[in-house]
Amino acid sequence: MKTQNTLKFITALFLTGILFVSCQSDGDSIVSEEVIEEFSAVAVQAQADVDIATDDVSSIIDQTFDDEEYANKLESHGPHRYLPDCATVTRVITSTTKDVTIDFGDGCELKNGNTVSGIIMMHYLIDKTALTRTVEVTFDNFYSNDKKIEGSYSVFKERSNVNGNPQSTNTFNVTVTWADDTFASKTGTKVRELIEGQDTPEWADNVFLITGNWEFTGVDGVMHSGTITTPLRKELACRFIVSGVIALQKDDLSATLDFGDGTCNNLAELTINGVTEVIDLSVGKPIL
Repeated sequence: MKTQNTLKFITALFLTGILFVSCQSDGDSIVSEEVIEEFSAVAVQAQADVDIATDDVSSIIDQTFDDEEYANKLESHGPHRYLPDCATVTRVITSTTKDVTIDFGDGCELKNGNTVSGIIMMHYLIDKTALTRTVEVTFDNFYSNDKKIEGSYSVFKERSNVNGNPQSTNTFNVTVTWADDTFASKTGTKVRELIEGQDTPEWADNVFLITGNWEFTGVDGVMHSGTITTPLRKELACRFIVSGVIALQKDDLSATLDFGDGTCNNLAELTINGVTEVIDLSVGKPIL
């Protein structure tokens, strides 16, 4: 069985931006645990927190847009509605545009157990016949699990991609600020293809395949990049990604994160220099 200290070390190694200190010994790269532990206090689980928050934003936008625009989703305003009952949706409609405001008030619990507050606003052109549309998203004092989300966010919606499935291309440049005023930023693109559940009003049977790449700057100011090399499988009924692989790069140092075989859990496998350890994705960023 892996020791608790080993698990903490590997978790810190990934979630603080793949901060390596290496030296050569018989041709092998050696990581200094002391230096990694020095950074773990300021950025443990920062990227995991940001990913969970932005994935929730993507799901809120996707499901709300579908509820508003697609006839086969009308029933979702009833018992199958994705948004919690405490969320208030208002609309301002002109002859050419539609503005949808989702107000979560002082706090609403989403279906996956995460808590959000504040307002998400969506703006797009009205055209029921269009095969593609762009949704511009803004945030007004919006928080996810006590983390403030700010920045630019847009979604390019396709009714049918090359596989015949609905698809959303999310382009973002967001900053996430924790309660202790530390912050991290993420810039990039994620493509979400809806591969299951598109023909039913039930949100819980929706399954997405996600591809994309990004740059992430942690609370310690260290930047690394991420690229999805095997599409991530996101089941809307599960808080965590259930399968897929992300390649991570920091200068000439690399790692891979494998989310598993499709089981809904909070575990993933991190591989560095051929050594694989299991990490826990549910540990939140500590308050300093």
